[in-house]
Amino acid sequence: MNPIKKLYCRAYQTVLRLALPFLPYRKPEILTGTDQLPPLFHQKGIRRVLLVTDHSIRSLGITAHLEDALSAAGIFCAVYDKTVANPTTDNVEEARSLYLKENCQAIIGFGGGSSIDCAKAVGARIVKPRQSLSRMKGILKVHKRLPPLIAIPTTAGTGSETTLAAVITDSQTRHKYPINDFPLIPRYAVLDPEVTRTLPPHVTATTGMDALTHAVEAYIGRSTTRETRADAIEAVRLIFTDLDAACANGGDMVARSGMLHAAFLAGSAFTKSYVGYVHAVAHSLGGKYNIPHGLANAVLLPTVLETYGAAAHKKLHQLSVAVGLSRADEPHAVGAERFIHAIKDMKWRLKIPDTIPEIRREDVPELARYADKEANPLYPVPVLMDAKELEQFYYAVMEESR
Repeated sequence: MNPIKKLYCRAYQTVLRLALPFLPYRKPEILTGTDQLPPLFHQKGIRRVLLVTDHSIRSLGITAHLEDALSAAGIFCAVYDKTVANPTTDNVEEARSLYLKENCQAIIGFGGGSSIDCAKAVGARIVKPRQSLSRMKGILKVHKRLPPLIAIPTTAGTGSETTLAAVITDSQTRHKYPINDFPLIPRYAVLDPEVTRTLPPHVTATTGMDALTHAVEAYIGRSTTRETRADAIEAVRLIFTDLDAACANGGDMVARSGMLHAAFLAGSAFTKSYVGYVHAVAHSLGGKYNIPHGLANAVLLPTVLETYGAAAHKKLHQLSVAVGLSRADEPHAVGAERFIHAIKDMKWRLKIPDTIPEIRREDVPELARYADKEANPLYPVPVLMDAKELEQFYYAVMEESR
């Protein structure tokens, strides 16, 4: 990266870091079960709600208990179940139309990060009917208070239930971009391990690695606070303790609960301290090839951490100590290497690949430009890189034949 752009990025990040104590961050109120929602809606005078989910979750009957409980309580529930893996602007507009048609008063995002992000974007379009989603991309462009928003994560990974971000894919261009503003933080997050019970092992693994990526990138960045560092460390500890068990036995509710709390803490950390180049590259891959976000993060994470080199060694060593891999008095480089190796071992145990076969060599320059535009100047990464430098990550995880 050229020196002038580097100076601009670091100055931008410094201003944001200094502003952190004065910004209206908040954590959602945690509910422990979907049965708590009907009384909450009655208390707030809400009689009509929109449920945003996907076809797979609804066809498996995971939303049925909530739908039945709402019906029994006399609360009308309109259901939009067409959300795709990387939610699109078309998804958002279809769900918004249903919300308006049925005169809904609140929105429930029920599912993985895709459904919750879609629900957030629906809320944004409800309060800003004359502004397209593309004009809201970036930071602090929503401004207005959303209708009551409740997030029910069925995966323990995205952290969308606690963040100010929604990631949306343009249906026409396939460009994937984040929208970041404080009104997008859900008012309530339902952390109910029962709704994650039927999550397949591979999805449990990749979404768990997504949470790990959130925590690690938030921790090693240059805009941390005491609170975000504590949340990130606890999230990493929980993931190292519970992810293997949750993948091996989906009925292990202790492990499932631990992973839900890890995802929540990791989301709380990165919504303040941001993420890094793993996410920027992963988002470009999701937009172009519809690669599941958690899978892309998992594949990329060790490679990006190694590339940061000595700039990330101290903090990676601290994480290594936190999970019992290293001693505090060992060299930082040693601890960092052990931590990265442990992530590689975790990927191997969870059968997560090292490559993404969909990547085509001729697409790489364009993908890297998208990643550069997302990450710079916003993400306070240990080492700044421009689009040309970011190309190395695509080549590193691309199958040789492509």
